[in-house]
Amino acid sequence: MSPRQITVLGECVADAFTDPASTSDELALRVLPGGGPANTAVSLARLGTPARFLARLSGDVFGRLFRSHLEASGVDLSDAVQAAEPSTLAVAELDARGQAQFSFHAQNTADWQWTEEELARVDLSGTACVHTGSLALVQQPGATVVEDFLAAAAPHATISIDPNVRPLLVHPDVYRARLAHWCALADVLRLSEDDLALLLPGTPPEQACDIWHAAGARLVVITRGADGALASLDGERVQVPAVPTSVVDTVGAGDSFTAGLLHHLGTHGFLGGRLPELRLDDVAEACRFGARVAALTCSVVGPNPPWESELTQLAEADRV
Repeated sequence: MSPRQITVLGECVADAFTDPASTSDELALRVLPGGGPANTAVSLARLGTPARFLARLSGDVFGRLFRSHLEASGVDLSDAVQAAEPSTLAVAELDARGQAQFSFHAQNTADWQWTEEELARVDLSGTACVHTGSLALVQQPGATVVEDFLAAAAPHATISIDPNVRPLLVHPDVYRARLAHWCALADVLRLSEDDLALLLPGTPPEQACDIWHAAGARLVVITRGADGALASLDGERVQVPAVPTSVVDTVGAGDSFTAGLLHHLGTHGFLGGRLPELRLDDVAEACRFGARVAALTCSVVGPNPPWESELTQLAEADRV
């Protein structure tokens, strides 16, 4: 089945990685296009799902980089806003495990300035799923506008949310205060174990799933890095192992997992409503696919998700 369009709403972030060749009196940076929602849109398009990205793209040097990267991956930018404000910048330092610690430069940048008029003109009639999350849902003045947009879309499209908590930029209390409301809107809630630790400290994953089910989310998926993923559908649960890979870094891995999950659900005809036909076996299969996409993303530098052809080649090699 050919997947229907998925519309992704959120930020683009210039991910600047410190260069190991930097000297004591000079800091060299390598800048890659990133941002959780942008990474998800790119990954969806590369997998073959028609992906439209609702973004506010600056005309600065980073904004031009974002636009080129998104278009080269096949992302539809026909509803992207040409913004006057500057782009958001994040400087990343990688630890020994390839995990990134970010510092953000995001004051009054383009991503957070959504207006009702900008989103009111978006036609969702051809969209099976709307995905958003991360900073777009908590950074004002745009956050309230984005929530209203999701509420309007929910009767007709599957809603997917990834909180992607960024405590250095927004205090976790802000996410906690809105999370129940997001669950009431969402059909799919995907988050990392790091997000869980920040949102519900000390809470076992299974208990957290039940809390979020009670608030309204039908499918909750918690990704756990090398330990795989826990998926919970209305309280029925399955553990899916990670795909072994040689990790270069983990930047964008969660975004790629989400894209793989949604792509698989879309190609099997589940998206477009409240997921009434979805069963736990379907969820497990979709999570296994998402884990393969995430593993390939971890095997290269930065948020550079695989193309559909790379997954096909990998599957053929596995059968040999």
